[in-house]
Amino acid sequence: MKDALCGLIISLSGRRKPFTHSQSSRAFKMANTMVLVKCLCATVAISVILVVGQSTVSAAEGKQEFVALTVATDETEGYKRFMRSAAKYDLADHIEVLGMGEEWKGGDMLRFTGGGQKIKLLRDAMEKYKDKDDLIVMFTDSYDVVFTAGADEILKRFKEMDAKVVFSSEVYLWPDASLQDQYPKVQQGMPYLNSGMFIGYAPQIWKIVSNSQIGNRGDDQLYYTKIFLDPQLRVELNIKLDNLAVIFQNLNGVTDNVKLMFEGKNSMLHNKKYKTVPAVVHGNGASKVFLDHLGNYLANSWTPDSGCLSCQEDLISLKDIKEEDYPNVMVGLFLEEPTPFISEFFEHIAELNYPKKKIDLFIHNAVAYHEESVEEFLNSYTDQYHSVRELPPSYGLGDHEARNRALNYCLQLKTQYFFSVDSVTMLTNQDIVQLLIEQNKNVIAPFLNRPYKMWSNFWGALSNDGFYARSEDYSDIVKGNKRGVWNVPFINGAYLVKSEVIEKYRPSYLYSDLDSDMAFCRHLREQGIFMYVINSIYFGHLLDNENFQAYLNRKHPDMYQMFDNRYDWDLKYIHADYRKVLEPDANVTMPCPDVYKFPLMSDTFTQHLIEEAEHYGKWSDGTNTDSRLQGGYENVPTRDIHMNQLEFEQHWLTFLRDYVCPMQEKVFPGYYSRANAIMNFIVRYRPDEQPFLRPHHDSSTFTINVALNRRGIDYEGGGANFLRQNCSVVGLERGFSLLHPGRLTHFHEGLPTTSGTRYIMVSFIDP
Repeated sequence: MKDALCGLIISLSGRRKPFTHSQSSRAFKMANTMVLVKCLCATVAISVILVVGQSTVSAAEGKQEFVALTVATDETEGYKRFMRSAAKYDLADHIEVLGMGEEWKGGDMLRFTGGGQKIKLLRDAMEKYKDKDDLIVMFTDSYDVVFTAGADEILKRFKEMDAKVVFSSEVYLWPDASLQDQYPKVQQGMPYLNSGMFIGYAPQIWKIVSNSQIGNRGDDQLYYTKIFLDPQLRVELNIKLDNLAVIFQNLNGVTDNVKLMFEGKNSMLHNKKYKTVPAVVHGNGASKVFLDHLGNYLANSWTPDSGCLSCQEDLISLKDIKEEDYPNVMVGLFLEEPTPFISEFFEHIAELNYPKKKIDLFIHNAVAYHEESVEEFLNSYTDQYHSVRELPPSYGLGDHEARNRALNYCLQLKTQYFFSVDSVTMLTNQDIVQLLIEQNKNVIAPFLNRPYKMWSNFWGALSNDGFYARSEDYSDIVKGNKRGVWNVPFINGAYLVKSEVIEKYRPSYLYSDLDSDMAFCRHLREQGIFMYVINSIYFGHLLDNENFQAYLNRKHPDMYQMFDNRYDWDLKYIHADYRKVLEPDANVTMPCPDVYKFPLMSDTFTQHLIEEAEHYGKWSDGTNTDSRLQGGYENVPTRDIHMNQLEFEQHWLTFLRDYVCPMQEKVFPGYYSRANAIMNFIVRYRPDEQPFLRPHHDSSTFTINVALNRRGIDYEGGGANFLRQNCSVVGLERGFSLLHPGRLTHFHEGLPTTSGTRYIMVSFIDP
C-alpha cells in the first residue's frame, strides 16, 4: 500500500513526475524524488488509507463520528477519480476501501444483476462498528461516484432529514418492476431505492447488512429494496429515501434535471427540478458517460475562473531523460481509404520530434493508389526507425483485422506505448508524441478537427443507441473556448495507448457490426478505461476524404481539394508570399503603368496545372474556329485548354474570388469585382506551334496572366508587351501574376517564345 500511497500523494500534489518505464533494462530512476516521496508517505500515513488484510481502514483509533465505506477491487480510473474528489473535500481520512486487490465475484453488473459481494464485504467491515451508536457510516460505490462536498456538509444534511438510514433514490425500479405497488407513495421526487449510496448510524446499517445471507452474485439492490419495502423494518430502522437529491444524486434518467454551476474556483451540481445541490453524484446505469462529462468539472477539476486544475496533476516529464531511455513507441499508420495530401501526411510523420530509433513503425495500406507514396516514404526513412512492418493492399486485410494485428504486434514488440494514426490526420506539432506521453493517461487523443468546421476526432456524448450525440460543452471545446484534458466516450484519428492497458484488458477493434473505432472505444468504456482528448495544445487537424475518390482519375487529385480541404489546399497551392503583399503597408510592384505584379501560386500549383493540362492533352488548334465558345469563333486564338475541360472551373472561379479579387481591390480601390469569368484557360507557346500572340484587347474589366514555368530554364523569349504604355514585362517569375485592365486601355501582345515551351494561365474577369 505504501507504493499506492506514494502514487496518491504525487497525484494530488500536482507535481510533474519523472518518467520511468519498468519494462526497460535501462529504467530511469530519480533517487531524490523517491526519497522525498518516502518522507511524505511516512509523514502523512497516519491520516491516509492503509491496507489491512482484505480491507482498508483508518489508522486513527478511538471513537469516530463519521466513516465512509466503499468497495473497489482494482484501482481503476473511476476509483482514482473518486479518491481525488474525496481528497478535494478533505474526506480521504474518512474513507475505508473494501476489497482492494481481491477477485471480483459479484457478476457483470453492467449487463446483469449482481453485486452481492459488496454486501458481504460491507458486512465484514461493519462488524467492528455495529455497537458504536454515535458513528455515522456512509456507503458509496467508487468507480462511478464523485464527491462535491465534505463531511461536515454531508453530516449536516443527513441529520436534518431526521432518519436513522437514508438511501439514495432514482426514477427507475430495478431489478424487479413487480414491486412498484409496494413502494410508499411520494408527492415529489424520485420514488425508488438505489443501493449505490446510503448513509446511517452504524447499528442500523449493521442490522441491514446482516439481515439475511446473500451470495456474491446475488443482487445487492434487490436485497436492500426488500428491507426498505418491509413496513416493520422500515419503521423500526427509520429508513428514508433521499427523494429530492439533498445528499445523493443518481443520474440515470434525470440528466436533464441537473446543471453544472460555478462559484469562483468551486464547481458543483445543481438539481434544477428540486432546487438542491447534492453532495455525492452517482453515474448509475446508463448515465456513466454523463458522469464522465460532469467529472471533467466536478471536484474543482475545471472552472471558468481557474481553467483546468486537474490538468496539472499526475504528469510525468521526459525533459531530463536521455534519448536512449525514452519509452519505446509503436506508431501504427493506417491508410484505409483514399486520402488527399498523403505526401504531406508522411512528411509530418517523418518530422516527429521523437527519436526514430525508439519508434517501431507499423503501416497498413489498403489503398493501391497510395502504394507509390508509401514506397517513397519507406525508401527515405526505413533505416532510421527501430523497425518497420508494412501490410500492403495485396494482403487483403480489412480495417478491423489490420488494427487488431497492430495491437498484437505492439505486445510482441513489448513497447511501452501504441500510437495509432489514421491517414486523415495532419500532425503538425512535431512534439506530439512526448506531449501525449507526459500527460500520463491510459488512453489520450490530441484534439483534431477539420479546419473551419465543427467535425472533430472525439464525441462529447453518446445517444441512447451508442452513437454520436453532442455534449453541451462540445462547441466550446472545439472552438477552444474551454481548454483542458477531457474525459470523453469516443476518440479516433490519432491516440496514444499505454501498452499495459492493451496487455491487461485486451481491447479489440471487433464488436458486433460496429466500425473499428466505435468497437475499440466501446471495449474500453465497458472495462472502465477512460479516454481523454487534450485541446490545451495545438496538435494539427483532420482532413475530409469523403469526396476524394471521385478525383482519382485526375493526374493530381489534391488540386481538386479546394472545397473539401481548403486549409491544406491553401498551404500546398498558394504562394508563400501572397499574404505578405496583401498587408496594408506592403507595396505591390508595378512594372508598367497600371500593370501590377504579385506572387499568387506555389510552384506546386503551377506544375500541377501544367501536368493536368498535358495529361488531358486536348489542346485547341490555334485557329479562329473554336467549338468550345458560343458562336464557335475566337477572334484572337491561342493553343489552350479551358478550365471547364479539366472540370476545374468552379474551383478556379472560387480561386479568383478568394485570392485574386482581394489583390485587385488593393491596387484598384473602389472597384468590387464579382469574380465573373467566362474565359479561363491555360495557354501553351512553342516556336513550332504558336510562338506569339498578336496585339489585342482582352474582353474583360481586368485580366490576370500567371507564369506557370521559368524563362531561361523551361523556355526562352516570351513576355507581354503593352503597346500604348510602351512597356514590356518579360521573365515573370513562376507563380507570379500580372493584373491589368482589359478592354480599352491596355492594348498588348504576346512576345515570341524562341525555344522550349512556355505556359501561362489567363482569366478575363468581369467581361
